[in-house]
Amino acid sequence: MNRREFVAGLTAAGAAGVLGFDPPRAAAEPPPETTRIRLVRETSICLAPLYIAEELLKAEGFTDVQYVPLEGTLGTGQMLGAGKADLGADAAPALVLNLEAGESVVLFGGVHGGCYELFGTDRVRTILDLKGKKVAVTQLRDDRHAFIAAMAAHVGLDPRRDIRWVVHPVEEAMRLLKEGRIDAFMGFPPEPQELRAKKIGHVVVNTAADRPWSQYFCCMAVASRDFARKNPVATRRALRALLKAADLCAQDPERVARTLVDKQYATNYDYARQTLREVPYRRWREYVPEDTVRFYALRLHEGGMIRTSPQKLIAQGTDWRFVNELRKELKG
Repeated sequence: MNRREFVAGLTAAGAAGVLGFDPPRAAAEPPPETTRIRLVRETSICLAPLYIAEELLKAEGFTDVQYVPLEGTLGTGQMLGAGKADLGADAAPALVLNLEAGESVVLFGGVHGGCYELFGTDRVRTILDLKGKKVAVTQLRDDRHAFIAAMAAHVGLDPRRDIRWVVHPVEEAMRLLKEGRIDAFMGFPPEPQELRAKKIGHVVVNTAADRPWSQYFCCMAVASRDFARKNPVATRRALRALLKAADLCAQDPERVARTLVDKQYATNYDYARQTLREVPYRRWREYVPEDTVRFYALRLHEGGMIRTSPQKLIAQGTDWRFVNELRKELKG
């Protein structure tokens, strides 16, 4: 099968052959309450399941699948909370901050394990070495800031006082790291792949490999609360398409990487292939999503980044019914 056949094969019938999708079962379920779904379009290669889920979503009954780019400084949770999109995925610590901020979103399950990596100069060998150091983020209280703050709190640092946060665009932050003018930078694909290829800095923490970060979800599925409330069948069907797409990323990373490049979701095939090989997509079957939310909420609470208790955030902003059902349905 060449790449054109692969993309073309992701129709309702093609998905059945490639992923074991069961059209009769899907047809026997109630149809989605809406045939339109809007997904947040991020820039990270690790969110490949969102981008290759288009035909799987059509197989689930969605005839109008739209990808909505982020607006300005808004993150995925803010886009969903504002009603600008219906479904997306984002880093778990960032979603905890969204729940704390009262964004109208609901977390439904994990998409994959670690993809973020913390890079440092020779002055930073451990997370404890971040004390008093200059750390670049793209904006305060975004996913990168939340991840590093959680890591700092985990080792007893106060992320509000012990770290010198500086805000820079990604390309500028990577250049400053190379020049030694900042001490650390948290990247997600394809940034870690590029930093390693260019021999800029060294990896301090790899969330896919280093504990405790590797024991929890990195990115999680999230929906607009209004969309999920009005469209429970559509929400379940959309989540099923997303999780099947995650399985496909694990099953055939080379072909998915080529599809991402062909559809212009990625520009560098080698970086895309490396990302898809390294990111643990099958962990949605293994990890308990509530454990991830609790873990990061505890760390961010310890670090003074949130005030609400983890249990209250879980009670108000999560719903694991669909993913628990889909684990049983999509065995394998």
